[in-house]
Amino acid sequence: MLQIAVTGKPNVGKSSFFASATLSEAEIANYPFTTIDANKAIAYITADCPCKELGVECNPRTSKCEDGVRYIPVELIDVAGLVPGAYEGKGLGNQFLDDLRQARALIHVIDASGSTDEEGNPCDVGSHDPLDDVDFLRNEVTMWVYSILERNWSRLIRKVMSEHLNFAKVIADQLSGTGVMLEDVIEAERIMDDDYDKWEKEDILRFLDRLLQLSKPIIIVANKIDSPQAEKNIRRLQDKYDLVVPASAQSELALVNARKAGLINYTSGEDHFTIIEGAKLSDKQLHALEYIDENVLKKYGSTGIQKTLNIAVYDILKQIVVYPVEDEHKYTDNKGNVLPDGLLIPQGSNPRDMAYCIHTDIGEGFTHAIDARTHMKISSEQELKQSDIISIISNK
Repeated sequence: MLQIAVTGKPNVGKSSFFASATLSEAEIANYPFTTIDANKAIAYITADCPCKELGVECNPRTSKCEDGVRYIPVELIDVAGLVPGAYEGKGLGNQFLDDLRQARALIHVIDASGSTDEEGNPCDVGSHDPLDDVDFLRNEVTMWVYSILERNWSRLIRKVMSEHLNFAKVIADQLSGTGVMLEDVIEAERIMDDDYDKWEKEDILRFLDRLLQLSKPIIIVANKIDSPQAEKNIRRLQDKYDLVVPASAQSELALVNARKAGLINYTSGEDHFTIIEGAKLSDKQLHALEYIDENVLKKYGSTGIQKTLNIAVYDILKQIVVYPVEDEHKYTDNKGNVLPDGLLIPQGSNPRDMAYCIHTDIGEGFTHAIDARTHMKISSEQELKQSDIISIISNK
């Protein structure tokens, strides 16, 4: 299962984001280091389920479907608040950087209202520039990886040069505990010259910056958009950075809780909700819902939480959803479950790759695949598309 880390300074709404995205009971309080250990929980990205198109009723096993929208599980890791200098042990230090090892992507929650200082303490709204918070996270992660490489760098490079070893493989092996992949090292190496023994600290850091852009890509969540001060900061963030999603984690949490209480009909990611007929709301609850509707949903089109998750998986990690079945005529598995699983696989994958994603044995025994929509055999090298329904034929 894909793992995505939710990180950022204390007090920026990170735990609220995590709670609203996973419906978990992560503790939420207004002081630094509320989250002492990394919490893990399941969140869901959304995809169009083929059930409506095919006129069938699906019964998912590892996901869920509501009105033709398939919810595909991913794992979120709520990493406790970082502060500048964490790689040197400040705040709660390397404990939290270590929590990032498993993550394929990072969701960086920042306070777009500017009401949290650089250490994560509450301050006057607008007194802190949120743009200052963006680069610090990448710097912390880069310096964390640099600290791992730096202590053995001279020895590693001497070994590469004297034994004519593959630089990328040596570095990937050294960083295997950080989740860095060999192909990312190979790609990052392209921007550098191969006189590795002449690299200075600045060269290593430039290499690592590029490597981490590939292996730990970041999406910026500009949180607290319901604050009037946030609007101009969001424009500034979007002018400078590519992936910035305006969000209000507290609004999403309020809407989700109101839905759970039977007060409203609401689907995460939508731009509206409806109050259930006969629901008894207090004046305070009604005012809060009206405020969210006017200042978040109508203004920004959603709370941004579901949008963030979808962008992280589809746009940053370049995944697609496919549906493996055994019976291509009934779209079922061997137990009769209709469209049982929505499987996340990398863009560009072919049926053989898909087989390995299902199980190593199925991949090793792969013989051919059938497109369930056309009932035609397809090439093992054919690139799969979003929402493909595929029957894998394997002799294992």
